[in-house]
Amino acid sequence: MELLDNLALGFSVAFTPENLLYALLGCILGTLVGVLPGLGPVPTIAMLLPITYVLPPVAGLIMLAGIYYGTQYGGSTTAILVNLPGETSAVVTVLDGHQMARNGRAGAALSLAAIGSFFAGSVTTMLIAAFAPPLAEVAFKFGPAEYFSLMTLGLIGAVVLASGSLPKAICMILLGLLLGMVGTDVNSGVARYDFGIPELQDGIDFAIVAMGVFGFAEILSNLEQKENRVELQDKIGSLYPNRQEIREAVPAIVRGTALGSMLGILPGGGSVLSAFASYTLEKKLSKEPERFGKGHPAGLAGPESANNSGAQASFIPLLTLGIPGNAVMALMVGAMTIHNIQPGPQVMTSHPDLFWGLIASMWIGNLMLVVLNLPLIGIWVKLLKVPYRILFPAILVFCTIGVYSLNYNTFDIYTTAIFGVIGYFWAKLKCEGAPLLLGLVLGPMMEENFRRALLLSRGDFFTFVERPLSASLLAAAAVLVVLVALPSIRKKRQETFVEED
Repeated sequence: MELLDNLALGFSVAFTPENLLYALLGCILGTLVGVLPGLGPVPTIAMLLPITYVLPPVAGLIMLAGIYYGTQYGGSTTAILVNLPGETSAVVTVLDGHQMARNGRAGAALSLAAIGSFFAGSVTTMLIAAFAPPLAEVAFKFGPAEYFSLMTLGLIGAVVLASGSLPKAICMILLGLLLGMVGTDVNSGVARYDFGIPELQDGIDFAIVAMGVFGFAEILSNLEQKENRVELQDKIGSLYPNRQEIREAVPAIVRGTALGSMLGILPGGGSVLSAFASYTLEKKLSKEPERFGKGHPAGLAGPESANNSGAQASFIPLLTLGIPGNAVMALMVGAMTIHNIQPGPQVMTSHPDLFWGLIASMWIGNLMLVVLNLPLIGIWVKLLKVPYRILFPAILVFCTIGVYSLNYNTFDIYTTAIFGVIGYFWAKLKCEGAPLLLGLVLGPMMEENFRRALLLSRGDFFTFVERPLSASLLAAAAVLVVLVALPSIRKKRQETFVEED
């Protein structure tokens, strides 16, 4: 009954005209971001963070959440119709989705993607509502030592589950931790690593880093490439899948939802890992693996369900423990701190309207996306005809305005430009920016809890292993390190991300 009462509170908050408007705005922006190549939820949310200053906390977070899971829908549209993934997690959708379109089943492919995403989003939202309160109760037992150990596990998990080179991911995490140390030490009041620059005494704003590494760098990378437009399929065909397509897609949707829900909770997980893992699973379970890549409905429905489920499941560690599992959740932490809301289990008790309103809005948002996406397919695809040379400078202008509005300081614009150039070269070297952002966000929190734990234990380092929960988390982190060092696990990890590379 308590769960029903909480959901009733959430829907009463989410169904206000203002929150419905921002949920709709977030879904539309998310779909637009997913459709347009070269963009993504991280630079978009980073760009819109300044707007949340003037919005109520609930409305701002509902809009940002809508952008995140809306990109999962939008990315599939152009992946199916134009063979052009608008979002990273939609790379897998191209493999079978576009082949279905070429076989004259574009409408059915779009419907399967929408149905799978809606089912996965709805089920995962139910899981968040059911399991978040018990997890939050456990989190109340966490002390500084447990939080430090949990963040250590989170960073190691982010490294292990990051695509690409492990040494590069480790270096990016460490660099993020170092950048998090810039600014005034909260304990001693001493300025650290500011090089005499007054603007650095407050630290480096994570929104500036995110905008530069993800936004500006992405624009530079795309502008240097030749435009490669694939012709849209002339006939979308019927939007209704036939019986065989439904029979093959339904089990894949269920499996993709379950897999995405599990992987989305993991640090470094989320939509991308879930989509690739789902495609690998479906291909191995299929009696006809040779059909994959030629228009198999399971190769489309499974990953589409998994990426949406993984995206929404990543809210669980954020809302219950205050730990961001990926770059988008790190930005959500920033959006909450803007309104002086400390992410973690106390959100449920101190801000129940925000907690349950956000969960209820996910149901509403998923329904909005289904209603919006199919009728507006033509509009989204026409946007792809806008030349990159016009599109990206316009995005650059909006990004610059967003950065300046953070502190109304031109220094922030220069800093963002520097990180943009650095991020461009990191992309050339295939160094992921997500571990850097996680290190930047978690670094100060780790340091604070580490020093607090030592203060309470009077300098005894054994406090991290004497407390059972803290010791268990550190042991899990050690197991992850050992596992990823095994040759067989390392090989399997590379195979999982082979399509992405």
